[in-house]
Amino acid sequence: MSMKLPFFKTKQESPIETNELTNVPEHVAIIMDGNGRWAKKKGLPRIAGHKEGMDVVKRTIELASKHNIKILTLFAFSTENWKRPKPEVEYLLRLPKEFLHTYLPDLIKNNVRIETIGDFDSLPDFTKEAVQYAKEQTKNNDGLLVNFALNYGSRSEIMRAIKLIMRDVDDEKLSLDKLDEDLLSTYLYTQGISDPDLLIRTSGERRLSNFLLWQLAYTEFWFTDVLWPDFSEEIFIEALMDFQKRSRRYGGI
Repeated sequence: MSMKLPFFKTKQESPIETNELTNVPEHVAIIMDGNGRWAKKKGLPRIAGHKEGMDVVKRTIELASKHNIKILTLFAFSTENWKRPKPEVEYLLRLPKEFLHTYLPDLIKNNVRIETIGDFDSLPDFTKEAVQYAKEQTKNNDGLLVNFALNYGSRSEIMRAIKLIMRDVDDEKLSLDKLDEDLLSTYLYTQGISDPDLLIRTSGERRLSNFLLWQLAYTEFWFTDVLWPDFSEEIFIEALMDFQKRSRRYGGI
């Protein structure tokens, strides 16, 4: 008789104990790339890769919580993804509802808080309703913050910030001589969230794809050829272990 495993595994199941990770990044951002290629390699439709990738999102949230990461930002749907075939776009935008319907009880139980960044208002109602419900249900949780980048593009985020700043200057709510990097950051979607310490990108691509361009200024990058549906605990820990070896000088010596 098979038994359903708990959403969060015990520490003993990890190939490396959490206390061996002495310098865990507070904020990890992930570009989850390679779902379509994974499906193609297996002779499956692209949406099969996205479905498999959704399950890996669950596992990655589990791992981030287990290894005491405070913030996990996942690039789920970009402003450029609208260019994909309409059936694929619709499937991608229905995944948040499917994911949250399946896993929200576990997220609530394990003190995970859900947030989003991006142009939320332009998403279809079925996506907004599911995500808004999850945000409301988890708003009082103070454990791992899972930050989904939905309909997100960094250039549009920066343009939005500029327009908001111009509006506040016109309304005499802001003086330009008070504007600095810290103040500009408060006009970004990520206001109140620390910048990522570590960026992971799967699938072998070595580019940022319009993701968190402002916020990644001093982030450590880690790339793997592994496609997102094959992203495992061992690979995640490999990235965390590599991060521990980095010397972050922020332009200093």
